[in-house]
Amino acid sequence: MTDQPSIVIVGSGFAGLGMAIQLKKAGFHDFLILEKNADLGGTWRDNHYPGCACDVPSPMYSFSFELNPGWSRLFAPQREIWDYMRRCVAKHGLEPHLRFDSAVETMEWDEAAGHWEVTAADGSRYTPKAVIAGFGGLHIPSHPDIPGLERFAGPAFHSAEWDHSIDLRGKRVAVIGTGASAVQFVPRLAEHASRLYVFQRTPPWIQPKPDFAFPAPVLRALNVPGAARALRTAIYWMLEARSVGFTVDPRLSGPMKSAALRHIDRQIPDPDLRAKVTPDYTIGCKRVLLSSDYYPALTRPHVDLVTEGITEVTETGVVTADGSAHEVDVIIFGTGFEVTDALTRQRITGRNGLKIQEAWADGVEAHHGITVPGFPNLFLLVGPNTGLGHNSIIFMIESQIQHILGCLRLLSSRRGRTIEVRGPAMRRYNDRVQRRLGRAVWSQGGCRSWYLDENGVNRTLWPGFSFEYWAATRRPNPADYIVTG
Repeated sequence: MTDQPSIVIVGSGFAGLGMAIQLKKAGFHDFLILEKNADLGGTWRDNHYPGCACDVPSPMYSFSFELNPGWSRLFAPQREIWDYMRRCVAKHGLEPHLRFDSAVETMEWDEAAGHWEVTAADGSRYTPKAVIAGFGGLHIPSHPDIPGLERFAGPAFHSAEWDHSIDLRGKRVAVIGTGASAVQFVPRLAEHASRLYVFQRTPPWIQPKPDFAFPAPVLRALNVPGAARALRTAIYWMLEARSVGFTVDPRLSGPMKSAALRHIDRQIPDPDLRAKVTPDYTIGCKRVLLSSDYYPALTRPHVDLVTEGITEVTETGVVTADGSAHEVDVIIFGTGFEVTDALTRQRITGRNGLKIQEAWADGVEAHHGITVPGFPNLFLLVGPNTGLGHNSIIFMIESQIQHILGCLRLLSSRRGRTIEVRGPAMRRYNDRVQRRLGRAVWSQGGCRSWYLDENGVNRTLWPGFSFEYWAATRRPNPADYIVTG
C-alpha cells in the first residue's frame, strides 16, 4: 500500500467504507481512506449517548452487498451498528487502506500536474488523481447561541459529545432540544435524574417505534439463503410508500398523521401536555421520529416539558421568557447538527483557483449531489439533496457509489486525465430538483427545519422516491461530462 495513492477517500463512515469496498471489487486497489479521528465509524462512532439506536429498520441500514442476518433487534443499537462496520472492514481487507488521525485540512487542484494536493492536519501530503469526499452531514454538532451560557457553573455538553464521566443519577438536568437524539436519550435520563426539564421549541411528530428483539427461530430462519434479502426488500418497499405524502402530495399523509395523533392520545392522559406535544405543521415537514417511550417519560412526575422560549443561562440554571428560573446541575444539548456547513466549511480549491464557497455562493448544489463544475476528479458522497425523509441513506450511498464507479470507468475507457461535470448539465438537474422540492411537504408544510438553508431552500433532501434516484444515477450520461486527456 503506497502513501501516494491514485484515489483518496475522505471519511470512514458508511459512505467512505462502502466506496472503498466497491473500489476493491471493481479492481481499484490504489487508494487510502483518511479519517480525522482515531477510529472508524463516523456518526456511529461519535454518537454514543444513552439509548442511541437506529431509527431505520436494521435490515435496511446495512449494505445490500453485506447483509447481516444476525441483527439482535429490528432497530439496532449504536454499538451493534458500529461493530457491523468493523466486520465489513475486516472482511474486505480495508485495514491497510485506513489512515487515522488524518483530518483533511485542504484540497487543491493542480492543473499542471493533473492531480489533487491533499494536506492533512499532521502535515502529511497526498497527490491523488481523484478525491472521493465522504464528509457526512451529521458530524458538526450545532450548539445554540444562548446568552450567558458560558457562565453556567456545571457541565454542559452536546449529545454527540456525551460525557460518560458525569454521573447523572440524582442530578437536576436540562435537555435543550427535542429532535431525533433527544427522544432516544430523554427516557434514559428520566430513569435516573432527580429532576428533568425538557426545553421544547417545536414539537416533533412522533410515531410508535415497532422495535423488538428477533427471536432465536427468526434469526435461524434469516440464515436460510435468500431470507435476509427478502426481508430487506419487503422493508424497503414499506418505507418507500411513505414518500407519497412527502413528495407527491402532503394531503396523502393523512394516515400517518392519524397514527401519530392516536399515539399521543394513548400515551399522554393530560390534555395540557397533549396540547404541548401536538405539532401545528404538516407531518413530514420536519423529520418524523419513532419512539414508544418518549411520551411516557414526559408524563413522569419529576419531568417537566418547558415550551417557553429560553432567554438566558445563569450560573445555576436556565431562565425562560416567562421569568421562570429552572435550577439545574447539568445541561445537555439535543440540538442536532450543522448539516449544510459540513460541506461549506471545507477548504477545497478547484480549477483556476475556484473555492468551493465561491462555487456555492448561491447555495450548495451538485450534479446528482455528486459532482460540481470546476472541480475535476472530485466526487461527493451524501452530497447536496441526497438525504431522505422516508428511507435508508445507505440505499442512496450505494447509488452514489455506483455512479462514481461509472465515472471512473468512463475516464479509464477514454484514457482521460480528468472528468468534470458540465455546468449546464448540473444547472438543468438542480432546477428540476428544486421545482419538485418547492411542491413537497418540506417547503409547503408550514415549518422551518434543518433541511432548509438560510434562504429557505431545501439543500438536503431528495425530492422523490429513492428508486428514482437509483435509476437516474445508475450510469453516468457521457454527455453530462467533459473528459480531458
